Amino acid sequence: MKGYEKLPMLKKADLQVNTGLNGLDRVLSWFSKLYESRIPTSVWIRCQLALAEGFTNAVRHAHNGKPADLPVEIQVVVFPEFVEIKIWDCGEPFDLEAKIKNISETVDIEAPGGRGLKLMKDIGDTLSYVRTADGRNCLLIVKNYSPCLNDRKED
Repeated sequence: MKGYEKLPMLKKADLQVNTGLNGLDRVLSWFSKLYESRIPTSVWIRCQLALAEGFTNAVRHAHNGKPADLPVEIQVVVFPEFVEIKIWDCGEPFDLEAKIKNISETVDIEAPGGRGLKLMKDIGDTLSYVRTADGRNCLLIVKNYSPCLNDRKED
């Protein structure tokens, strides 16, 4: 995806939410306001699910045992043919690919959780988790889409 920085952005928004699962409603409400009619509804719903999983993982795992006012930062950028979601946390870094491989090999379909990373991997066309220079971790989810043609109003 090199060079995508030069592509025109349709929307860009940032949100900071204190650690806590009660912030999920705020995150999803904020995300819903970013919808563009050119994005197929099925793609948008999948992006919403990936965002919810990423935020929940940051709260439950990365920020587990940390102060409640520790923020999870989120950025969503809508481009003409893809949606980019970034979620920053302040937890210990981990090897995303190794974790997903382990989940795939040991998945318990009866367990109430534990499949979020695999779900995000299945939804996203790109999924990465890197340590940033400021000591945070950034989960990147990119979902490509073919624009809907019905987003133009006819005269």
